[in-house]
Amino acid sequence: MSPLKLRKWDTAEHLRTEEDMALYLEACLQEAGDDAAFVARALGHIARAKGMSQLARDTGLGRESLYKALSGEGNPSFATILKVTTALGIRLHAQPAEGGQVSTL
Repeated sequence: MSPLKLRKWDTAEHLRTEEDMALYLEACLQEAGDDAAFVARALGHIARAKGMSQLARDTGLGRESLYKALSGEGNPSFATILKVTTALGIRLHAQPAEGGQVSTL
């Protein structure tokens, strides 16, 4: 029997369609809570699946700075997140949180 070869899991390899990418981001947004790095890392996976070089051209941001910002180690501005989601063809949307309280002023 030959030895078992393992390799590191790469989420980007499994994001093949626009629907895969949107569903993945939606799941990550639900799971993240207030962990912004988790969401940035998820966007990084989607960006690598689509092609980081093209994303850099579409956003006007440097490829290396995108890798850093979307690694989970960086701290991208909300403006960067909006540029990235727009370039990726992903729309962010809001809905009331389950059990959320609405305050009246």
